[in-house]
Amino acid sequence: MDPVSQVGRTWSGQGGGGWGPCGPGRREGPRPPPHSSPLLSSLPLSLALVRPKLASAGTFRALKEPLAFLRALELLFAIFAFATCGGYSGGLRLSVDCVNKTESNLSIDIAFAYPFRLQQVTFEVPTCEGKERQKLALTGDSSSSAEFFVTVAVFAFLYSLAATVVYIFFQNKYRENNRGPLIDFIVTVVFSFLWLVGSSAWAKGLSDVKVATDPKEVLLLMSACKQPSNKCMAVHSPVMSSLNTSVVFGFLNFILWAGNIWFVFKETGWHSSGQRYLSDPMEKHSSSYNQGGYNQDSYGSSSGYSQQASLGPSSDEFGQQSSGPASFTNQI
Repeated sequence: MDPVSQVGRTWSGQGGGGWGPCGPGRREGPRPPPHSSPLLSSLPLSLALVRPKLASAGTFRALKEPLAFLRALELLFAIFAFATCGGYSGGLRLSVDCVNKTESNLSIDIAFAYPFRLQQVTFEVPTCEGKERQKLALTGDSSSSAEFFVTVAVFAFLYSLAATVVYIFFQNKYRENNRGPLIDFIVTVVFSFLWLVGSSAWAKGLSDVKVATDPKEVLLLMSACKQPSNKCMAVHSPVMSSLNTSVVFGFLNFILWAGNIWFVFKETGWHSSGQRYLSDPMEKHSSSYNQGGYNQDSYGSSSGYSQQASLGPSSDEFGQQSSGPASFTNQI
């Protein structure tokens, strides 16, 4: 085979076109695409399945930060606060044993519930003077403090839920400007104050409810119990454990919201501007110190160099001194 045909065959084998084995007048067609492997074909599907998992892991990572974690705790504690107070219903049972057993009533049930308008809770008791019945009512009204406490808890729950959703799914929009952190900071301060006021008011209201529903206090309202011949006693007292728990959760919510003020404040521009204000004087002080040290060194080095230069004689002086003897010998 001659060298020209060999070069043409080599060129056609390397590229998609060019000279063929018969010369420059023939071109080869496009080559068929290589067969794709099953691993490469399944790669986009696997990436599509992994991407949502990575996105969900990245979004819920915000719950590990103190800001979102405390908001989640506030959400749970607010639920416990209004559930233990707003869902309460209790009662007590009394018995009045008259001298005439037919006039006795050994099971007097008195039920009360949220919002604790006790003056509207009425019940009938025997008078032990024939078949006459006495209609009585409990004393006190703690509805204002109880409703205020539950209202604060419900709104705190709604805001904590919304803030937690924003922290998890819209964190970039939350931090892109200072408006979101500022609103969050103001609302956190307001709810901290409301939790303190609401919990304190409800603690006082609960003490009034306990006094008004005390069986000994209720028995003093009955005229039949003022006679020594009749026997009045309490069968069972109301259970106030859930109401006590609501007061505890109220003050725990205050501690959570007050502690979260600092973490919300760190997200605002006020904190960053304060850090910048504190760092600027330190930078100026350090820069001025470095400049002063550099000037002293340069001054010392230049002065030393000038002193050394002034000590040594110049070349002109040496030249003038050496030319004196030479001219004298020539004259001689």
